Amino acid sequence: MKKRKLGNLEVSAIGLGCMGMSFGYGPAKEKQEMISLLRKAVELGVTFFDTAEMYGPFTNEELVGEALASFREQVVIATKFGFKISPKGEQIGLDSRPEHIKEVTDASLKRLRTDVIDLFYQHRVDPDVPIEDVAGAVKDLIREGKVRHFGLSEPGVQTIRRAHAVQPVTAVQNEYSLWWRKPEEEVLPALEELGIGFVPFSPLGRGFLTGKVDENTTFDSSDLRSTLPRFTPDARKANQALVDLLSEIAKRKKATPGQIALAWLLAQKPWIVPIPGTTKLKRLEENIGAAAIELTADDLREIESAASKIKVQGARYPEHLEQLAGR
Repeated sequence: MKKRKLGNLEVSAIGLGCMGMSFGYGPAKEKQEMISLLRKAVELGVTFFDTAEMYGPFTNEELVGEALASFREQVVIATKFGFKISPKGEQIGLDSRPEHIKEVTDASLKRLRTDVIDLFYQHRVDPDVPIEDVAGAVKDLIREGKVRHFGLSEPGVQTIRRAHAVQPVTAVQNEYSLWWRKPEEEVLPALEELGIGFVPFSPLGRGFLTGKVDENTTFDSSDLRSTLPRFTPDARKANQALVDLLSEIAKRKKATPGQIALAWLLAQKPWIVPIPGTTKLKRLEENIGAAAIELTADDLREIESAASKIKVQGARYPEHLEQLAGR
């Protein structure tokens, strides 16, 4: 697998988002199966794994820690802080107070079976804690040797600049794909200027861009897509045009729609590293295969021209969740 740089952190061109193994997309998957899948990913050249204390909560970090313990020197593990989690394991707000960040660090290190977190993201910007205090807390952790790199998830541009001035930010993680292109407006130009890498999450539109989800697909009540405006049957029907476009290009390239969606992201900037999630070996192999697909300037122009005529229907999140993003 080709390598890419997020700031000065080298990782595989495609990473693996681990959330769905434990959380978010229906019931948690069988643990041993997921351990095997994570280890297979390493064999196939993936060196970049994304988790968070919030996924589960806690169980996803434990899974990743157990699966990757024997490969620890070969892999880069990213995890996140910033939520307040109740004793029952429910998210009850945001908490990026420096003392809380330090507590989370020690707990995450234990679950991940490691003595250092390679990339530590603030999961969502906390409006009650100045970002300078957050960056300062992570700077201390880097000085102590518990963390290597600092990241931000779903920040606005001013937050990125203020944080970066205190502790250089290695990577920003936002949703980005052919059906959510907002980062192009302000975030990507700022990252290019500052030399910060970009990690798109949901690069396959939460599965929609693979062509395996249509208006008739039903979702388990524990699948977050059952609550998203963009995943109502009407929105899925309207948004099928985007999948049809990817399918057309995929036929020509002897690829799948999902591979074209990932190849398109990789073609945007050399410092973009998508982290598609999966719980299936076949999909893992398919996603990794996208790194070998070359889209020509003509292919990219064709995608751009066709995509510009398609208006994606449905909000990305319900309003109360959207307010957490882009601060």
